[in-house]
Amino acid sequence: MIMNDLTRSEATDSSKIENSMEESSTNTQITTKRPRQMNPVMRLLISSAVILGLWQLVVVIFEMPSFILPAPAEVFLKLIERYDVLLKHTWVTAQEILLGLLLGLSMGLFFALQMLMFEPLKRWLLPILIASQAIPVFAIAPVLMLWLGYGIASKVVMAAIIIFFPVTTCCYDGLRNTPTGYLDLAKTMGASKWQLLRYIQLPAALPTLASGIRVAVVIAPIGAVVGEWVGSSEGLGYLMLQANARMIIDEMFAALFILAVLSISLYFVTDKLLKKAIPWENQ
Repeated sequence: MIMNDLTRSEATDSSKIENSMEESSTNTQITTKRPRQMNPVMRLLISSAVILGLWQLVVVIFEMPSFILPAPAEVFLKLIERYDVLLKHTWVTAQEILLGLLLGLSMGLFFALQMLMFEPLKRWLLPILIASQAIPVFAIAPVLMLWLGYGIASKVVMAAIIIFFPVTTCCYDGLRNTPTGYLDLAKTMGASKWQLLRYIQLPAALPTLASGIRVAVVIAPIGAVVGEWVGSSEGLGYLMLQANARMIIDEMFAALFILAVLSISLYFVTDKLLKKAIPWENQ
């Protein structure tokens, strides 16, 4: 009888201890909160303010002349003075970048699918992909000007060429590295080659392709601006080249500032759209 009472009391005590431990762990989980992450836009604004402050500090301390390094205030004044001209050239460059992205993404996706479906074709296309990156962009630009003229077409193709490699390789790697378990299960259910591609391989490749698109959005402006440097009569690259030749350095920095804002805005918009379109990307 005494032994039974002792056993019951020990069991009751142990259950109380377990309950108290569970409650304490639950309370700890409730009270422990993740540190709030700063908004990316706010981080960008703070970083920009720090860079502008350091820029102004360098100009003041080293007494830099305006024809070498203008102060941020001079650049912003030039932005206001030449607003209409800068806006006109910005629109031209933005068109070249967007059309180049559209062409480069289409080409990259097409060639990635061809390499996936036709294995022998991959052996022929890979050297072309590597060569497209081995040849400097400046070396290709004069040839494109000769073939396509000094209009928008040569700049669009330049932007497409510079993003072709990252888009193609990312898309192909994503398609090739589809989990075999999904493919085997679909095959046992009688899925055709087209159904495998549409319902399994393409959705599985989208996160990797999204990484390639983010890289493409950042480097596409390089191709467009290089094309404008080599031969053009409009665009931010052309404006920077003309301002540099005439020693209007504050205008050159104003065009460079707009190009940076355009590229960063394009990246953030693309990143937001990709996160909404591919919710399983980070899973």
